[in-house]
Amino acid sequence: MTLSDEALTRYARHIVLKEVGGDGQQRFARAHVIVIGAGGIGSPAIQYLAGAGIGRLTIVDDDAVDLSNLQRQTIYATADIGHGKAEVAAAAAHRINPLVDARARTLRVDASSVASLLADADVVLDGCDNFATRLLVADAAYAARIPLVSAAIGQFDGQLAVFRGWEPAKPCYRCFVGDDPERPGATCSEDGVLGPMAGVVGSLAALEVLRAIHPFGEDSAGKLLLADTLALRFRTLTLPSDPGCRTCGS
Repeated sequence: MTLSDEALTRYARHIVLKEVGGDGQQRFARAHVIVIGAGGIGSPAIQYLAGAGIGRLTIVDDDAVDLSNLQRQTIYATADIGHGKAEVAAAAAHRINPLVDARARTLRVDASSVASLLADADVVLDGCDNFATRLLVADAAYAARIPLVSAAIGQFDGQLAVFRGWEPAKPCYRCFVGDDPERPGATCSEDGVLGPMAGVVGSLAALEVLRAIHPFGEDSAGKLLLADTLALRFRTLTLPSDPGCRTCGS
């Protein structure tokens, strides 16, 4: 694959990085990334993935833009209220970078659709807002051997992890969360969330997608990044694999 003159100029700041270079940029251009959820995490991540030149970007969300989203979901504007998030986000990604093939899938992920949805993906970014969907996506990504970037935010906190549980000594998502069913709990509408938390964690999630496509720096799979912005503190924990895990355990 040869980068065009336009692409060489557009991605020049990537190409001059020795950790990325022309080879890395070509990998980005060949990659297919699926973003599950175009909300607080997906909104900034989609913008940076489009800017980075991901060749194909599939955006999955069945929700519509609401006025209350605009405080943190910066890919949307007031005029987008009432329109489908996936379609609006895909159009925004194309405006950012017309070299990107951004596609909208307006659907709710379920057991019957998740495997086919992820079938030809290189990386999955999960920023959805419910535990049941996260488990479905995580199990499907594990079965298809697709790296999973999982991110979440709440109030002033955020977390981010990358899972490749089929590799030796690497945990899967279920090693991290277990098999507990989703329990009733506080939501963003009840507890609140500081708008820039979405930007911080969503941008870091986009970075981890790029690292999964073209490795640079230290491997982040099996590590959990915890952000506490009340204390302006970031911590990284190593997640152990669970020998008794029903997904990846021996």
